[in-house]
Amino acid sequence: MSDAEQNLSRSAKSFLRDYSDLLAYRINFRLSQEIFELSKQFPKEEMYALTDQFRRASRSIGANIAEAWGKRRYEKHFVSKLTDADGERLETQHWLRTSYSCRYLGKEQAEKMMRVYWRSADS
Repeated sequence: MSDAEQNLSRSAKSFLRDYSDLLAYRINFRLSQEIFELSKQFPKEEMYALTDQFRRASRSIGANIAEAWGKRRYEKHFVSKLTDADGERLETQHWLRTSYSCRYLGKEQAEKMMRVYWRSADS
């Protein structure tokens, strides 16, 4: 390892203690909490369908980021878990659109979530 790589490695360790320091993890944790709160107002008949799927997908994003952190030394495993997290992100986006389409979320709520949580990831 070169001197520059060693310095970078030491610097990174001082900034990132674990996966919870990652911006992507923190944003998606906040997203899952917001979805949990919003979905409490969904109709009871959606409890084991849309509500459950929406909550599970949103929670799985952060879980996959955490798992990726644990496997970061193994590039293929790391990339695989990040790919899984991205798939869950897209599934969550789908359930958000579905929730809006079913009129369980207002236009402002849905647009705000799309703007905050997907703007940077999709660009």
